[in-house]
Amino acid sequence: MPRVYSSFDLVAAHHARNLLESEGIRAEVRNERLASAMGELPPAECQAEVWVQEGDAQRAERLLREGPAVSGPPWSCAACGERMEPQFTQCWRCGAARPL
Repeated sequence: MPRVYSSFDLVAAHHARNLLESEGIRAEVRNERLASAMGELPPAECQAEVWVQEGDAQRAERLLREGPAVSGPPWSCAACGERMEPQFTQCWRCGAARPL
């Protein structure tokens, strides 16, 4: 299993894993609790890491670098009329959900 992402920020590592899994790539976070060992271990060894299956590594790295492809037309909020890009599921102005 190759490592495709590492960070001192545990939330960022889990976000990367969630992004990969939403695109159908099985991923796991390792070294979640090693931050407390920093000082005893080299800092680079204490980062949270995201690992994937060998065959998914290139696609996973590309997704993490570029983000998922977003398709569809822009939409307008039914509540306030604000125009949104297709990747948004909620209006940034009033909080209304995108119509289905």
